[in-house]
Amino acid sequence: MTYNDTFIRACRKQDTDHIPVWYMRQAGRYDPEYRKIKENYSLLEICEQPELAAEVTMMPVRKLGVDAAILYSDIMNPVASLGVKFDIVKNIGPVIENPIRSAADVERLKPIDVEGDLSHILKTIAILDKELDVPLITFAGAPFTIASYLIEGRPSKSYHRTKEMMYSQPQVWFMLMDKLGDMVIAYLRAHVASGGKAFQLFDSWVGALAPRDFELYVLPTISRIFAGLADLNVPKIYFPGVSSGELLPSLAHLQADVIGLDWRVSLTEGRRRIGGRFAVQGNLDPYLLTAPLDLLKERAKALIDEGIREPGYIFNLGHGLFPEASLDTLKELTEYVHGYSREALKQTAKPRLSL
Repeated sequence: MTYNDTFIRACRKQDTDHIPVWYMRQAGRYDPEYRKIKENYSLLEICEQPELAAEVTMMPVRKLGVDAAILYSDIMNPVASLGVKFDIVKNIGPVIENPIRSAADVERLKPIDVEGDLSHILKTIAILDKELDVPLITFAGAPFTIASYLIEGRPSKSYHRTKEMMYSQPQVWFMLMDKLGDMVIAYLRAHVASGGKAFQLFDSWVGALAPRDFELYVLPTISRIFAGLADLNVPKIYFPGVSSGELLPSLAHLQADVIGLDWRVSLTEGRRRIGGRFAVQGNLDPYLLTAPLDLLKERAKALIDEGIREPGYIFNLGHGLFPEASLDTLKELTEYVHGYSREALKQTAKPRLSL
């Protein structure tokens, strides 16, 4: 089997013959075949069946021709092992049965037992490791984003209970951060042991914080996670989510390989803010997928031209795919990124000196 390692090479800022592309939420509701599966199974039920979860993970690789697979799972899966009861409710998201509001609530959280409680996820990864001809990216939700669900009880726009705990009960907050940090380290380490070839830490909502609060209340745990996984020889990605451009300068010393950018900051400015040490991933506005194809390709071309100015660029969206996206448009976009970037990289390649 020919193995496409373009994504891995780009994460490591090595030369590639084209810009790799994958899409956050690339296994999802834009695909009619996936929608049929969801008529019979919930997201969590799919996750509990390794063969089915592996199939859903592989579907966009076959249909779109992307350079990496992203594990079909949910960021809430590991918290079940801590003893948290929740459900993924249609048109709402995660809903927590007993939200965390006190030190006693945090103390009741159990240490994660990945092999005991989440063996179905590890089996899915093992299947994909055998079947895929592109790297498998696994992932975890970052502690702030997970904590926001646990504390609020459901998705929030204001995060007022979350911030209230941070400011008014800092000892409880840091106790929770420590437990969630331990959870993420154990969870991602097990992913890599089972065959994951890279991982992404999703911090979808941390852009709700001011930089000072991020540095005080969140960054120490993020830094500990990446330091705790530094011995793993796989690319490590941190995606600080939407509206996170002002947080980027705080990430300069993170022991990660790639920083994901949302569409509100340019690739050039994002690279400047993080100090130039990382590969970057992003950052097309997902809703450009609804634009006329000529405009979509024009914006993709501009991103590629900007991205290839320095080594280490991965084409992606600035956030996840949405249900109204078109499978045909995504396929055409993927082909365009591959084709145009291949020619653009040839033009920028330095000529070899002949002896």
